[in-house]
Amino acid sequence: MKAYVLGSYGSPDVLQLRDVDRPAPGPGEVLVRVRAASVQPADWHLMRGEPFISRLMPGPLGLRRPRITVLGADVAGEVAAVGPGVTGFGPGDEVFAMTAKGGGFAEYVCVPETELAPKPASLTFEEAASVPLAAGTALLALRDQGAVRPGSRVLVNGASGGVGTFAVQLGKAYGAHVTGVCSTRNLDLVRSLGADEVFDRTKEDFTRSGQVYDVLLYIAGNRSFAECRRVLTRKGVCVLIGGAATRWLQPAGHVFATLAASAFVPQKAVLTNVLACKGNRHNLEELTALIDEGRLTPVLDRVYDFEDLRAAIRYQEEGHAPGKVVVRVGQA
Repeated sequence: MKAYVLGSYGSPDVLQLRDVDRPAPGPGEVLVRVRAASVQPADWHLMRGEPFISRLMPGPLGLRRPRITVLGADVAGEVAAVGPGVTGFGPGDEVFAMTAKGGGFAEYVCVPETELAPKPASLTFEEAASVPLAAGTALLALRDQGAVRPGSRVLVNGASGGVGTFAVQLGKAYGAHVTGVCSTRNLDLVRSLGADEVFDRTKEDFTRSGQVYDVLLYIAGNRSFAECRRVLTRKGVCVLIGGAATRWLQPAGHVFATLAASAFVPQKAVLTNVLACKGNRHNLEELTALIDEGRLTPVLDRVYDFEDLRAAIRYQEEGHAPGKVVVRVGQA
């Protein structure tokens, strides 16, 4: 099969399209013929090995070279084969998944059955591939860490990105009053997703608006926790999902500083990591139900051909994509 192999850290040029052995599904695994895969900020962080401090931590980044050689966490496609013990899927089933081990930037990938779910019937493969990590992150942030319920006030900082576009819609699905923060060019997009209010980050400082919220989803930017506390109720929660990146420390330094500071004040900061979440199949099924009800719709910015994966990652790395960037691996 064809796969983009990452042998060293660097620019998208280090990704080499090669012929490699097709994987065989082990016990509890499903071999998926990939039809589409989405490109995440995490992909270019892994590709570049940044921030450098992450190379000293347990995980996919080795000190001198990556431990994951084929990137791509989100996939949609068809079941090609199943391993021993798999009972919920069979060849030909249309599925989507988020795999913590990567491997999506290839024609085939093995996925644990617990990380797989039937593809929403109303979505194309490209749309389905955009859902698992971004929507799953928003789901955990709002449902589990923010405990959002009808009447909650939610502020989404970074509302036009991959996670943000899902977060705005999920917040409204849970009955919350949702305010989004984005740039001027994306104001109409965020409003179209159901946001009750929108701040233009180029003209307004959301931390000095005088309004307060039960939950702040902090997806983009480099605001300190002291600034974020201004917009939180006394028992409000700041859910950290991303932040401004630098080569050496950030956003890890910003995250650690925020988590440490929250230990001494009533408001709390928590970190969302959907890749560490168990039971992702149940989350995918919940998202599918919302999609089938018409309450959650993926926003695709650009769809690239598989041969143009490097260009897709370059575009994603610029950090201005409204919604999701997806790669089409094959046609059904």
